[in-house]
Amino acid sequence: MRIALAAGGTAGHIFPALATLAALRAAGEPVEARFFGPDNRGERDLVRGHDVPFETVPAAPLRGRSPIALARGLVRTALGIATALRGLRRFRPNVMLSTGGYGSFPPSVAARILRLPLVVFLPDVEPGLAVKAESRLATLIAAATEAALPRLPAEKTVVSGYPVRDAFRAPRGSARATLGWGADERVLLVAGATQGAQAINRAVWAALAKLCERARVVHITGPSASGEAEAERSALPDPLRGRYEPAPFREDLPALMVAADLAVMRAGASTLGELPAARLPAILVPGTFAGGHQRENARWLAERGAAVVLEEADIATLETHILDMLDDDARRGAMAEAAGSAGHADGAERLATILREVAAR
Repeated sequence: MRIALAAGGTAGHIFPALATLAALRAAGEPVEARFFGPDNRGERDLVRGHDVPFETVPAAPLRGRSPIALARGLVRTALGIATALRGLRRFRPNVMLSTGGYGSFPPSVAARILRLPLVVFLPDVEPGLAVKAESRLATLIAAATEAALPRLPAEKTVVSGYPVRDAFRAPRGSARATLGWGADERVLLVAGATQGAQAINRAVWAALAKLCERARVVHITGPSASGEAEAERSALPDPLRGRYEPAPFREDLPALMVAADLAVMRAGASTLGELPAARLPAILVPGTFAGGHQRENARWLAERGAAVVLEEADIATLETHILDMLDDDARRGAMAEAAGSAGHADGAERLATILREVAAR
């Protein structure tokens, strides 16, 4: 079986494709894969190490841009479609899996021009522009959650759940031991997505000493804020400095999520799958960009008791929310149980089965 993967923009779009590929390979059948997408936000680095050749396909977001930028984006999208057509003709896949993000659109259009079966996966509650457009082209659409069904064509949409990486299945005790954390040590994880989130970063730094007095703070800042994070760490009193662990990116994010007591995060494409898989209580600060779809993701988890939603306009209250939740073991325990019940643990396997069935048609 040959499968083409299409995604781009953020890790939340790329990792579901890689998790599904791993599930296909784990089933024992030979699988040859190739990744088609842009390489302007670290996509190639995310794919590296998964035995998937990477073909760069130009792409550009088209939402909310000036007329000149929009024209350039359209030209870049057309170039991406032409590039993907050449790559797909060489590779000749049996099926394409698109997991969204603007980078998935040119390869998906190319796939349908070539009349290849196209499975589109929606990782969010609210489809973005790329998935809305691709849903018209798709052979089948797979959604992460039932809440997305009213927003998609009913006649060709199924619920697969969100495909998460195997690392999320590690026992909490094992994850803590691997990270060198004590069994009873309180840990706060702050992760503003692959590219970081400056509003969250600034709010954490404003309260950093108080947070470090109550917990180990593991802070994924994004690449642009790593220098400032190191300066904030240096400014801490000596006894607290070792309790603050900033980094621009962490490859071991699944272990961090499984092992942490509380997270502060955006509510992007990975939220619906990875927080439930890790059983991790969270304070979610949804971004207002890209159509505000993060707010729907955050609301979905909050309605199930797995998260608290904090609007960015109220970010000044983040310190109070964190400290209150760190001190309330019962509340966090109830949220962890709710999170574990919110997702589909077999999302990768279910999506792999869908791909095999569509490829065989």
